[in-house]
Amino acid sequence: MNVQSCFQSLKRANRCQKTLISTIDPSSGVSLLGNVPETPLRFFSSLDSSHTSFISDGYHISRVSELVSKQHWSELKTIVRETNPNRFLQLLFESEVDAEIVLRYGEIRAQLHALVKSERHSNSSIFHTISVWSDRFCSNSIIVDMLILAYVKNSKTDSAFEAFERAGDYRFKLSVLSCNPMLNALVKEGKIGIAETAYKEMIRRRIAPNLITFNTVINGLCKAGKLQKAGDLVEDMKAWGCSPSVITYNTLIDGHCKMGRVGKMYKADVLLKEMVSKNIFPNEITFNILIDGYCKDENVSAAMKLFEEMQRQDLKPNVVTYNSLINGLCNQGRLDEALSLQDGMLGSNVKPNVVTYNALVNGFSKKGMLKEARVLLDDIAKQNMAPNVITFNTLIDAYCKVGKMGEAIALRGLMFDREVCPDISTYNCLIAGFCREGNMEGASNLLNEMGDKGVRADLVTYNILVGALCRDGESRKAVRLLNEMFEMGLSPSHVTYNTLVDGFCREGNLKAALNMRMRMEKEGRRANVVTYNVLIRGLCLKGKLEEANGLLNEMLEKGLIPNRITYEIVREEMMEKGFVPDIDGHLCSKKPHQRVPLQALEF
Repeated sequence: MNVQSCFQSLKRANRCQKTLISTIDPSSGVSLLGNVPETPLRFFSSLDSSHTSFISDGYHISRVSELVSKQHWSELKTIVRETNPNRFLQLLFESEVDAEIVLRYGEIRAQLHALVKSERHSNSSIFHTISVWSDRFCSNSIIVDMLILAYVKNSKTDSAFEAFERAGDYRFKLSVLSCNPMLNALVKEGKIGIAETAYKEMIRRRIAPNLITFNTVINGLCKAGKLQKAGDLVEDMKAWGCSPSVITYNTLIDGHCKMGRVGKMYKADVLLKEMVSKNIFPNEITFNILIDGYCKDENVSAAMKLFEEMQRQDLKPNVVTYNSLINGLCNQGRLDEALSLQDGMLGSNVKPNVVTYNALVNGFSKKGMLKEARVLLDDIAKQNMAPNVITFNTLIDAYCKVGKMGEAIALRGLMFDREVCPDISTYNCLIAGFCREGNMEGASNLLNEMGDKGVRADLVTYNILVGALCRDGESRKAVRLLNEMFEMGLSPSHVTYNTLVDGFCREGNLKAALNMRMRMEKEGRRANVVTYNVLIRGLCLKGKLEEANGLLNEMLEKGLIPNRITYEIVREEMMEKGFVPDIDGHLCSKKPHQRVPLQALEF
């Protein structure tokens, strides 16, 4: 836009200087500028009167306008050296150039960056000074735009949002030049709620959003799992005259693939068809998102069809495409197909990376082919790549699960040799391996090592230890670990509580098991099907079949759906012992398509 009227704001220089020197920060009662050395806030003040003739010279004003319009910044530096920088700012604001171009000029940005970095002035004091400095609404709005941008570029996102809010209080008209970077920073920092608030406020203030605005907010909503809201934003785009792009649809499809629930891939496919119907053609990223989504949804066949379609559309699969497919095939135990795909990858001149090798190491490990997996680990180095912590953890976990703790510990040593730091997953794999062998001393030594290296135990660590103690008949000791978890700021999961309930039941201590169930619910974890299965089996083993039947009815009343284990318990522990459960007319499920009476099932 042409902002000729907006750049007439830096007059009354001497009067402005006197006003600013006596300015008081309204929030602190402390003088901002009086009797202090030159600070970045001087950007808003002290226009040296010795250069008045220079500024009033129409030739120089027109020359600056011309150079700014053409963005000849190097020539502008010559003028800056000849005069006070603050004088030059006045010259800029009196010239007839577009605000967006002015915002690019480094001298103005440098002044504001210095102000922000100094951290000597609050937003309230800055806004107060701006309002005193000039009553020209438009030029002040441009300065605030630049201020917000300076906060964002200095990673002060909270201050940027505070300035955004204060701009609304002062009725300054901001633009997407500052709002879009602020929204992007908020989304990157995971502050999705604040980003959503900022977007709504932009709309309320009639700050016209553009495609980047919408794509940024949609990305944030998708990351937060707010897929319905993200979809609704596409309708908002139309109201503002924006058309969704391939990035818009890629973001929505990715959101459904990663954050969606049941039927997520169906919704992703609907979005794909919708974008094609609007003549927005999918690109490599679109296909990669869908292929990865289908692989993680354990539908590798659908992913392979997309892989073929991608090539029919003359789109070249890249390393991300191949990695998703190879990982999907390996997870399903289809190692031969994964190796064949790797050959095709090499034939297409796509170089495998460490992620490719990690997927194949996992594939060999799942097949129990640990020698081959170990050879692959060595091959990574031969390809001038470095195995990462995931490579080592995958192989260590495989050795631990087959009881080869010596090899697992040797690999942990190799990690140190290769300068790969073990993480909590490394230690959890090794601790679980020692616990399976009943080697609690080995597990304890690893816990001590974790403490020495500053690796903090997590929920998985505690669940492993709780499980090991309960299997050894030490459920009361395991309860101490439960208490320790709260002290460490960890929230026990259903697995933690159900393991303890099962431990007490195995020890025949039904009172303690039922008390643990009560504690579980008191601490915010509702009993689930696993909890009821464990308690029902425990009561049956004690011959308390009527009480077990009562718990079965309670489970059904709460709308919990019996699983295969429930049916096995009823058959083996009740019906085969001559006890026919009375389920009071309850059904296995309250869902219409699942109404099957428990007694009608054949055991």
